[in-house]
Amino acid sequence: MSDLHDDYSAAGFGGELGFGTKPAIILIDVAKAYIEPDAPLYVGSEDAFQAMISLTDMARKNDVPVIFTRVEYMPGGADGGLFYKKVKALSVFQTGEPLGEFDDRLQPQQGDIVVTKQYPSAFFGTSLAATLNALRVDTCLMAGFSTSGCVRASTLDALQYGFRPIVATEACGDRDPQVQAANFFDLSQKYADLKSHAQIESYFQTLSGTRA
Repeated sequence: MSDLHDDYSAAGFGGELGFGTKPAIILIDVAKAYIEPDAPLYVGSEDAFQAMISLTDMARKNDVPVIFTRVEYMPGGADGGLFYKKVKALSVFQTGEPLGEFDDRLQPQQGDIVVTKQYPSAFFGTSLAATLNALRVDTCLMAGFSTSGCVRASTLDALQYGFRPIVATEACGDRDPQVQAANFFDLSQKYADLKSHAQIESYFQTLSGTRA
């Protein structure tokens, strides 16, 4: 892997964006469909889910906005277009399906924002960018399911909309560790910074000191 990093670095990839001054947590599709073992989209990432809970608690304690995304389709999925047609398992997100709901252990609270989407990116066809701009957010801390799918798509769009994308590595889950590792590498080289829970906690403490 060191040779791969060296090769990309020599080509000019892997720069650091750094944290901004006004972050928000973007929790991507933390639905039962990815968490319950008998669900067709189950990813088997309980450790990542627990890290999402911890990250969210940490954000709330530091007055950092928390934004949940959720997927919902009309019966039949016509509003999901070709994405819905391509991925048959998305039928679990039709209106009224229980697997489309948030897990009881991580629910939106008063003051949190919920964005409903139909496509992989949290930005596509939604008001998320406008909401972040209204909050004067400059840094998106990305977490959720799945790393290679909706987290990746949302991270790329965050960059393209002018926000600093920071991927919270422990708080992202995917069904295969090799797929997760490959996507982390590509994101880190081209589109985002990867940060650990400890690094994000230290960043929040810095922000608290600035506010004080």
